[in-house]
Amino acid sequence: MAKRAYPLGKVYALLEPGPVLLLATAGQDRPNVMTLSWQMPMEFEPPRVGIVLSDRDYSHGLLKASRECSLNIPTAELIDQVVAVGNCSGRDTDKFRACGLTPRPARLVAAPLVRECYASLECRVADTRMVNRYGLFVLEVVQAWVDTAVKAPRTLHHRGRGVFMVAGEVIRTASRMQ
Repeated sequence: MAKRAYPLGKVYALLEPGPVLLLATAGQDRPNVMTLSWQMPMEFEPPRVGIVLSDRDYSHGLLKASRECSLNIPTAELIDQVVAVGNCSGRDTDKFRACGLTPRPARLVAAPLVRECYASLECRVADTRMVNRYGLFVLEVVQAWVDTAVKAPRTLHHRGRGVFMVAGEVIRTASRMQ
């Protein structure tokens, strides 16, 4: 297989770690939701997730102030809403209403869950030491919800510049974790 040099500005598209998320936060006037693809699992138990938010994102300030959020996992059927959420700002738009999504109360955090997503994770900020330098928030999942009717979720994976992949075939193999 012959390989060629690849532009460094596109490397992130090769490394996208997991599904696109809808990050919901509580605001003073209304809840907010944003599309997020820069996330990574960091610990099994208690479950911890790292997310990267630019300090230019409206949600960055909301999360920094409230220290709570929900991470909601949409399926491919929500691609239009996911893109619409990502293409406007919560500073001047009620993105739940504008993008056809429904906020639902969470059990343990003030941030809402997104009803249309097949899974939702209620989170609290566990570590902010890398926020100012890298925009990296470490979250602890304190409650998880999943729609058990969805047997093989077709999750979205961002490849950059409006290109997404959909999780495909499930491959099972021997594992020490079974």
